[in-house]
Order: sequence, then structure tokens, then C-alpha cells
Amino acid sequence: MRFRRIGGGLPDSAGYEGLLALLGAFTPVVEAAPPDGALADIGGSLRYFGQDAAGLASVIRVRALALHGVDCAIGAAPNPMLARMAARRAAPGTTFVLPAREVAGFLEHRPAAALDGVGAATARTLCGYGLDSVGRIAAAPLATLQRITGVRTGRELWERANGIDRTRVVPNAAARSIAAERSFPRDELDPEQHRRALLSLTEELGARLRGDGQVCRSLAVSVRYADRTGYSTLTRGRTLREPTAHSADLTALAYRILDSFGLQRARVRGVALRAEGLTDAERASHQLTFDPVDERARRIEEVSDELRARFGPQAVKPGRLAA
Repeated sequence: MRFRRIGGGLPDSAGYEGLLALLGAFTPVVEAAPPDGALADIGGSLRYFGQDAAGLASVIRVRALALHGVDCAIGAAPNPMLARMAARRAAPGTTFVLPAREVAGFLEHRPAAALDGVGAATARTLCGYGLDSVGRIAAAPLATLQRITGVRTGRELWERANGIDRTRVVPNAAARSIAAERSFPRDELDPEQHRRALLSLTEELGARLRGDGQVCRSLAVSVRYADRTGYSTLTRGRTLREPTAHSADLTALAYRILDSFGLQRARVRGVALRAEGLTDAERASHQLTFDPVDERARRIEEVSDELRARFGPQAVKPGRLAA
């Protein structure tokens, strides 16, 4: 399921934790999918509550709206992959139920990139062989897919195209991403204010990553702006040179992503940043640069983290944010 606050925007961290707790009242098998989603296995809950999937989803939506001011788009399906796809199909405040007998028809005409694990590069490769839809991938011989994408990837691709997902909902699974958002009180046209908001986000996420002993492999920037239809959201992501939690590296990449949007005099209402591909910092490698400026920045960062831990998150901030 996906969460959206009434009026737009993602729930804050406290609200998100509250929504996970709400789901925990219906089933103990809840897996967080931050910043705006969650997976829940309700197989054992339907009989207990005397509801079908649509009925139980309706109760969850009403409670989320009443207690947290959040609209839920809920997808119900036989496995996690299909449930995520169904949730993307559902509009806010609705439930899309995908019965097992309708899986083939639901998948048939969807683009190859709609499948979990199929990125832009794999989708281009598949399209080059005429496998541009999930239905065509499902109909292709397994050996052909393995020859194109590799043995393991080919099998996983064939299974997913046929609606097979061997993963399970894992309670309390470690977060694979973290996110934060900044909203403006009104449509903001000043590009400098957009960059200030992004700087505050990289500082926040960098401190959170270092505090948790994690690094991230990539960043995704989302910009919500006004257009003729109301508000639209653009999202783009890029991979870091190496996994890091260093705020300066996060800021540099986030600025490059923001510049790539090419938004000129855009009326921006909000900016969000998501750090993806989280892993333990102890397992990540760091390329030594022997750059005294970089080393000094990292030492300052360590001291700043200690001060924030002692005096609060606002104890130290970049000069551009303090002005």
C-alpha cells in the first residue's frame, strides 16, 4: 500500500511509524517500504476479522484517514510483487484487488519495465529483441531469456512475467531506503530556495545515515511543482561514485540531479530526497583521495555529529542554512 497526506506530500517519519503500527494491529507480518509504502501479509487475518481483502482494506483506509490524515492506495494480490503493482494501479483512497485468475490478463500488456528488477538498461535490451511487454516475455522460451540476460536473471524474469514471486513479506525488514521532504508554504520560484531546501535534506539524511552506521548507493530527487493540471511530480535518480554517507558527496550529486530537471522559473511546492541501496558502512569500501580539503571536511563532519547528538539536530548547520 502507498500513503499520501491529505493535500499532498509524504507522511513524516513519526506519521509513517504510526501507520506501520496501525497495520500491526491487523497482522504481525508487516514490512516497511519507506518512504511512503508498506507490505502486509493478511492471509491469516481475513478469517480472524471476518472480512475479505477489500473489506479489510476499507477498514485500514478509514483508520489511517481518521487517525493520521493519510489517504491509502491499497493493492491486494497473491504475492508481494503483484501487490506492489496493484497498489501502483490503485488511486488514493481506493483498493485494487487482483484475484489469482486475473493475473495473466493484468500483466499481459504491461511494459517490460513494470516488472520488479527490470531497470532501464534491461528494458532496452529486451525491447531490442521484441520483448517489450510482460505478455511477450512470459511467452518467450526460458532458454531464450537466459541467453539474453543470463541464467539467473532470465529465470527470475520469466517467473515474474508469469506472476510468480518467491519472496515473502519479512516483518521488521531493514530499510532499503530513507527519505525526507521539504514543503514550501507557497509556490516557490527562487532556484536558490530550491537548493537550500535540498541542502537541508542532504544534511539531514547524511546525519541519519552516519548515526545508523549506514551508507547509500544512490539518490533520488523528487520535485513537486505547479502546472496546468494542478501539481505534478518529477523524480530522477543517480548512482554515487561509491557508497557514502558523506554530506558533501550527497549534496553534490543532489544538486546535479536537480539541475538535470531543467526547471526554469518553476513554481515549486516541495522537494523530496530519497537515499537508496542502504548497506552497513563497515562493509563499504572508501577510495582514499589524500585530499586535505576532503579530509578536513570529514573531520568537521564527525565533530558536528557529536555536537548534534549532544545538543540536538539544530546545534550545527551549514552557513547557507543558518542565514
